This record gives sequence, structure tokens and C-alpha cells, in this order.
Amino acid sequence: MLHSGTMQITENPVAGYERVVVAEAPESGYHAIIAIHSTVRGPAGGGTRFWNYRTQEEALQDALRLARGMTYKNGLAELPLGGGKAVIIGDNTTKDRERIFRAHGRFINSLLGRFITGEDVGTSPADMEYVRQETVYVAGLHGRSGDPSPRTARGVFRAMQAAAKHRWGNDSLAGKTVSIQGCGHVGYFLAEELNRAGAKLIVSDVDKEKVDRVISAFGASSAASEKIFSVEADIFAPCALGGILNRQTIPQLKVEIVCGAANNQLFESSDGDLLEERGVLYAPDYAANAGGIIGGCCLELMSWDLQTTLKRIDAIYDTILRVFELARRDSIPAYAAADRLAEQLSSNPV
Repeated sequence: MLHSGTMQITENPVAGYERVVVAEAPESGYHAIIAIHSTVRGPAGGGTRFWNYRTQEEALQDALRLARGMTYKNGLAELPLGGGKAVIIGDNTTKDRERIFRAHGRFINSLLGRFITGEDVGTSPADMEYVRQETVYVAGLHGRSGDPSPRTARGVFRAMQAAAKHRWGNDSLAGKTVSIQGCGHVGYFLAEELNRAGAKLIVSDVDKEKVDRVISAFGASSAASEKIFSVEADIFAPCALGGILNRQTIPQLKVEIVCGAANNQLFESSDGDLLEERGVLYAPDYAANAGGIIGGCCLELMSWDLQTTLKRIDAIYDTILRVFELARRDSIPAYAAADRLAEQLSSNPV
């Protein structure tokens, strides 16, 4: 155990991960886990999630799944980054954020550049400004790349166009009905992209104000949170938390395509097989939602210019088509094709 000021940092070795570390600073109300899955391609890039986990074990499992997903996401996008993730355990509505996020910055700094973070669920660019006071290994700052949500949404939109091209032979989304689960930052900007493209929207969120905002801005209709899986639409876009595609929800789907921004949408890998059996085309989440890290870490920390960054986000279209072609060629589900390709690319140093 390493003591950093009053912070206690403890190693928690996990097979298949380069490093898993737990930090606690009781006087700051800070308790966090950083999981580094791989640095083969470069420093492990991944956001910081702030969530009220029931137990540390639940937080650990989330961090591990998300870190591995970041390795695959960054590898598939051919970025000069490995994969990692940070989770902070606690109430993300707290007003006392400076102490927590400055402690988080010190924790990240102790890893000496092996992990670079940005915002995620429960965190914001303002939180990253506090992190920045303690470390340079942070992106998503005000006045620089800022909120990654518009770029994440753009990447998902391009993935959706690619899925439409594969399924219907035309990537136009005009007149298509898209059901969106989750109207937070990414969901809102995805609705904006889809509205501009002429799609019809059905939206849901546990927060009625967020639903009302999308309805007011884009003329969407709404569905109750528990009904969003069963509405009739062409495309379902999960943009909330993970694990929502499972043996209870998949049989309810009345869509031809699933393509959204949420991480870890499949509760289990076998749920990807179930989608395949039902004839639903699945755009693997980490392939579709890479726009945020491309427009955050790469824009700010890798010296990419804006034009290069936007081109790489739009190239998600080509990545998705590449995944579908591999799935067709090898007669495997799309999620398995994405994993195969991501494992190959993430094992190759830049």
C-alpha cells in the first residue's frame, strides 16, 4: 500500500489487466478504482465514471468491463491509445466536487502518464478542470475539446448510416423512425443529428425534463422508459447505461437495427447471438461510440488538428462496414467480428 499524502493507494492485481489500483482519501470523501487493461498501443485512455455503486466489487467489475471495452474501442479506431477506465464510488450529485476531483487528479498523476482520463457518466468538463489542477493527464477541458457528447453523437450517427447502408442498401435516414433510450448529453445531440437528417424520433428517459427538451427541440414523440424496447421503429439507439440488451428486452424489440452510444449494451456476449437469431443488425457499441475519445484525447493530447479529428470520427462509418463485412465473410455475429478485429488491432503497437 502506497500512502500519497492522506490518500491510500492499493494494488489489486487482476489477471489479464496490466494494473488495477484502488485509492481512498476519507477526508475528501474520495474512493475510486482505476483499471488499466492495456498500454500496448499507447497510454490507457478512458473516462471517469462517478456512480453510486452498491459495493466496491460492483464498482470493480464495472471498471474492468469498461477498461477492456476501451482497449477494443481505441484499437478498432486505430488510435495511439490503450484502454483503461476510472470509476469514483459515491453520490454524483454532490456539490462538494473540488475536493473529490482534485483527489482524483492526484490519483491519476501517481500513475505517471499510463492513464489519461476525461468525462463520462456522472462527470463533466467542470470536474475535469479540477482534475487538471493536479495532473496533465486529462482531456475534455473547457476552451479545448470540452464536452465530448457532440462528437460521440456524430460517431454514432455515422455508424447508424453505415448500418442502414448494410441493411437497406442506402445510408439515408430520412423517414426512418429511431427510438432513443436516454436523452442526456449524447442522446440529445444524436437526436439533433437525426432530426437534421429527416428521421422521426421516439425518445425515453427516466428524467422527464430531458425528454421534454428533446420533444420541444426536435418534435419527437415519447415513450415510457419501460416501453421503449417494444415501440415499433426502424432503429433502436441505447444511449443510457449498459447491460440493457438481454434475454428479457431483446424479445420485445420491433426494430431492424440496434445502434447507440451506451457502453456494454449486451448484458452477456450470448445476447449478441440472440440479436442475430432475431434478425436484428447490431452495430457494436465500442465501434459506434468512439467519437468522444477521438475528439477528446486525440484532439487535445495527441496534437491532432480539428480537420483530422473530424475525419477520423466520420471514418467510424467505414469501420462499421468493415465489421459487418467480416461478420458476413466468416458467418459470425457482428459483435464477434468486432471483437476479433479489435483484438488484432489492439495487440499491434503504434
